[in-house]
Amino acid sequence: MSTDTIHLRGMTWDHSRGSVPLLASAQRFEELHPEVRVHWDKRSLKDFEEFPVEKLAAEYDLLVIDHPFVGDAARHRLLLPLDEHLPAEFLADQRGHQVGCSHDSYHWDGHQWALAIDAATPVAFWREDLVARHGLEVPTSWEAVLELARAGHVHLPGAPIYCLMNFYTLCVAHGEAPFAGPERIASGEVMQAALDDLRTLLEACDPRVWETNPIGSHDLLSSTANERLAYCPLAYGYSNYARDGYAGERLRFGLPPSFKGVPLRTTLGGTGLALSGRRPPGPELLDYLAFTASGRIQRTLTTPAGGQPGHRSAWLDEANNILTHGYFRDTLPAHDLAWLRPRYCGYTGFQEAAGPVLHRALRREAGDKETLRELDRLYLGSLPSA
Repeated sequence: MSTDTIHLRGMTWDHSRGSVPLLASAQRFEELHPEVRVHWDKRSLKDFEEFPVEKLAAEYDLLVIDHPFVGDAARHRLLLPLDEHLPAEFLADQRGHQVGCSHDSYHWDGHQWALAIDAATPVAFWREDLVARHGLEVPTSWEAVLELARAGHVHLPGAPIYCLMNFYTLCVAHGEAPFAGPERIASGEVMQAALDDLRTLLEACDPRVWETNPIGSHDLLSSTANERLAYCPLAYGYSNYARDGYAGERLRFGLPPSFKGVPLRTTLGGTGLALSGRRPPGPELLDYLAFTASGRIQRTLTTPAGGQPGHRSAWLDEANNILTHGYFRDTLPAHDLAWLRPRYCGYTGFQEAAGPVLHRALRREAGDKETLRELDRLYLGSLPSA
């Protein structure tokens, strides 16, 4: 290998949806640019959600991040402001073709800190064969989900952070967007109602819910050994499981159930591709970033490689919907409706601490009133003014 070879290092998360598409983009970029080598490492889903970005930024050129990190990144200049390095026309195309507010979720303090290369929000999924075998109907309302859960056919991820995400969703459903003001997360009445609704659902489900993440829920329902769990109402969707041959049994995806006759606004997830602020970017690094996030690559390379793209053109593409049995078409409305989490500097610390606190109350290991007070205390303590 030539001594003039340019090496780019990136960190992503350890799942075929998070790593294989980037390996594919790296392979193709290297073919087009023989002087460049792109090396991707990966970390667990839990580390992806919680590992400090500042530690990764010191070691890597490219970082796959979750949008709540941008407040910390902006305050401490951990990442490069992409609007200072990429053409305005390219960023306008990204914004004009975002899925929901996925591109905007990485815009903070007047700058764009990442490009959306993956879009996700909690959606519903089910096993069509088990629905038919047990004579069930796919529920479309919260009440119907509870009835199906009490009959033993429902599972959803109930690990702490995912309980927190669904708690936010139910606060919105009860009429208050969380974190709308600096005094409290939401009113005590709304927070209590959201906690009650989530606990009622979780307690009606299979007892394995409490430690399960979305991948675990997908794996459980799609297993050939599973003969009863037919439906999940709220989990960050993975289009991989909608594809033939990926899992033991293919899953079908659709919109979450309505709540009091209104579509649920679930809590936006997904990932963005960012550049470390610890070193100046060379032209090859900027070219690879734009190449990977471009609509053409997201549509024709990322999605067939198992990705869940951030560019809207890939979600509307007929070939990609045939590949995933309609995953993108059928879940797009939920993504467009998704609620955006806070991104202020300090929020990620709140999220990490609040999940276990809420989890204990949902499991009846702590009192509701003390839990809600503790959540508000954690929120107030996380604000920059604190």
